[in-house]
Amino acid sequence: MFQKAIIIGCPGAGKSTFARKLSDKMHLPLYYLDMLWHKPDRTTVDRNIFDEKLKEIVLKEKWIIDGNYGRTLEMRIQWCEAIFLLDSPVEECLVGAKSRIGKQRVDMPWIETEFDEEFKQWIMDFPKNELPIVYELLDRYKGEKSIYVFYSRADIEDYLSKTFG
Repeated sequence: MFQKAIIIGCPGAGKSTFARKLSDKMHLPLYYLDMLWHKPDRTTVDRNIFDEKLKEIVLKEKWIIDGNYGRTLEMRIQWCEAIFLLDSPVEECLVGAKSRIGKQRVDMPWIETEFDEEFKQWIMDFPKNELPIVYELLDRYKGEKSIYVFYSRADIEDYLSKTFG
């Protein structure tokens, strides 16, 4: 199997839930990029600090990293052994993101109180603006990395049950 994996995809697709399940099954430490980037007061850390923290993580022997952050995606791909892309339908992602409102999450340093219109638009634009870049990178690294693409939550559950029973 693998010891280093990244989980990427549209917000609301189920990345963090899948990451937790995979981490539990494989006994690998899990790191959330949102927790590295965001501060509890809703500000962000300096890019250099984020990059330093991320480099510390990728240099470790074992990890799962959950999150997109396109600026550092190729660097994470270079260090990982497995890539999981959650390419779920936008409608499913919108429902997933909306369902988190008002709930404490381990992958965010605060509780969202509303479904922000800008965030909603980013989700709706994800297939057009982000996925082509992601698929281009996956194509570049196929053969070098184990690549898994899931198109629904059912695909994720099928993978987990077939792989781990």
